[in-house]
Amino acid sequence: MPDNTIHIDIMIEAGNWPDETVLEGLATRAVAAAWDNLRLKPAESELSLVFTDDASIQALNAQWRGKDKPTNVLSFPAFPVRAGDQPGPMLGDIIIARETVEREALDEGKPFENHLTHLIVHGFLHLLGYDHQTEEEAEEMERRERDILHALAIPDPYAVSGLHIETD
Repeated sequence: MPDNTIHIDIMIEAGNWPDETVLEGLATRAVAAAWDNLRLKPAESELSLVFTDDASIQALNAQWRGKDKPTNVLSFPAFPVRAGDQPGPMLGDIIIARETVEREALDEGKPFENHLTHLIVHGFLHLLGYDHQTEEEAEEMERRERDILHALAIPDPYAVSGLHIETD
């Protein structure tokens, strides 16, 4: 990601997360790989990553999506961006829940850091206008995720488990 400056503000709000420097390293690699994969022009942008617990994300999920249950990742774009368009200087917020990420990684037999990186990529793509509300959108988003994770030497997250990020 030459000539890019993506400022990633990390906040550990709740939960038993790895050290902030570990999280920053994972996030920086994931964002750089996604930016590169999308062939976006060099830019300066800001991104907020909040690492929290199931209780906190459940409250947000209920408030913003009408779903009173925990989820793995929520994304809140600062501004609407269409997939493929160059984003502006403020990207938005990604919130990730520790217990759900850990449970999913165990259930799917994946290393925690690989699954966490996948969810950072997934949330980042949402901030850049990608979605999975239709089958066509889901296929495009999953293809992007696979390509980005491949560049990070992370196996296809959909190959074994058939996992699909929640669409309803």
